[in-house]
Amino acid sequence: MSSLPPLSLYIHVPWCVRKCPYCDFNSHTSPQSLPEKAYVAALIADLQADLAWVQGRKIGSVFIGGGTPSLFSGQTYQDLFTQLRQHLDFSSDCEVTLEANPATVEHDNFEGYLAAGINRLSLGVQSFNPTHLQTLGRIHSQQDAFNAIQLAKTAGFSNFNLDLMHGLPQQDLSQALEDIDYALCFHPTHLSWYQLTIEPNTAFYRQPPALPDDDILWAIQEAGQQKLAQAGFQQYEVSAYSQQRPSKHNLNYWQFGDYLAIGAGAHGKVTTPEGIFRYRKTRLPKDYLAAAPQQQARLGLEKIVTEDLYFEFMMNALRLKNGVPIDYFEQRTGLAWSDLLTQIQPAINKQWLTLDTQHIKCTDLGFNYLNDVLSLFLK
Repeated sequence: MSSLPPLSLYIHVPWCVRKCPYCDFNSHTSPQSLPEKAYVAALIADLQADLAWVQGRKIGSVFIGGGTPSLFSGQTYQDLFTQLRQHLDFSSDCEVTLEANPATVEHDNFEGYLAAGINRLSLGVQSFNPTHLQTLGRIHSQQDAFNAIQLAKTAGFSNFNLDLMHGLPQQDLSQALEDIDYALCFHPTHLSWYQLTIEPNTAFYRQPPALPDDDILWAIQEAGQQKLAQAGFQQYEVSAYSQQRPSKHNLNYWQFGDYLAIGAGAHGKVTTPEGIFRYRKTRLPKDYLAAAPQQQARLGLEKIVTEDLYFEFMMNALRLKNGVPIDYFEQRTGLAWSDLLTQIQPAINKQWLTLDTQHIKCTDLGFNYLNDVLSLFLK
């Protein structure tokens, strides 16, 4: 491999006030008093065990996900980033995103997050409709969402994402579009707009709600994309739309970059002289806290075998509307482009993929049938 990929950092905060019925992330009901200082200490010990994988690279982006990271105070994040900077070199334009629940934020915390170096927020609104919020098990109200967005802007956040879901139980076209209209009123720089899916190990999986039929889902998708385009939001990924400020962190995922992962249940990917590896950290908060510093929190270090690298690379790269530069394949997998070329020819013949001298990407047809395209790369 001629050079190492860019490097990001993912930090997982595993606690929520209440687990939502659609959520399959590693989240756990928070205790009455969160062990914020102990968790910061565990995160730093966790990072120290992974530092060999940095290999001289700067951190280009940080994403703090959950769970509900905004349950932690601004001072906690200031303490955390002070210690992170003792071990890591952050790029001058490093994007640092924190996920926030509209019901768990205050103005003082927003100012504290900024002081810590967090420069981007992702607010999990999901819907502005009171009935849908209740169905989704969200702990915030419509007014909470309005207040949180305004507080973030007043505190000084100019770069923020709003998370919205569509295809919700009993949702019709007008309600889905109304959610977009509400969001656009606040002039976010980024929108994540994605369809609700029923995942295993969730309450919705055990007791499935009645979802809109396929005709309504398709109408929502088409009308929503048109509305966002008219508002100046470019779809650059399957469910991501931005006004000239795409998420650097997520782009690194989709361009097959590397990312360190710390925190209970966090997943990472690293490139080493021995190959490309994925790994995860122990899931339960009590086990994670007990792991540091007495023992390592890392579990399941697995090398991505050669035959799986084709699928892994394409699964990420083809999520991007404009695809990726061809040379990323050799640079970030260590494999020969000529070997991939033989695999993509059937997709080119079906007019699912297009290839020029610099980029590989899905056609509009292929983007609509992405799972079928990706199936060509499965071994």
